[in-house]
Amino acid sequence: MPIAICLYHPIWSTKERAPILTAAVEAIVADTIKHKSAELGCPIFAINMHADHIHVAVSIVPALSVSEWASKVKGVSSRAVNVAFPDLDFAWQRGYGVLTFGEKHLKIAQEYIERQKEHHQNNTLFNGMEHTDE
Repeated sequence: MPIAICLYHPIWSTKERAPILTAAVEAIVADTIKHKSAELGCPIFAINMHADHIHVAVSIVPALSVSEWASKVKGVSSRAVNVAFPDLDFAWQRGYGVLTFGEKHLKIAQEYIERQKEHHQNNTLFNGMEHTDE
């Protein structure tokens, strides 16, 4: 049986980069994305948000394209937020960015994502993502 570990760091924004990812919205988004991703067989290693965008570290199964995964989790999470907060008119911006990384960099990616709020507050967005030869 072939084994494939495909690790991705997708990033996407709220529509028009609206700063509407409050703690309450973040909780719904994170829970919904984790649940949907698990249903798809795609484990999430880290997920975190800033006011207007989200970062995820995820392993996407080879049978599913990154764009399919992103479409499914973006769709289900925006619907969940709109059910909980109908006056918010929540939406994700079209598209996304994605980085790939290997297993030996998983911990670095996790730490970077988990510290998003700190990175934005201190304007140190790329600390912890430097290249290493380990």
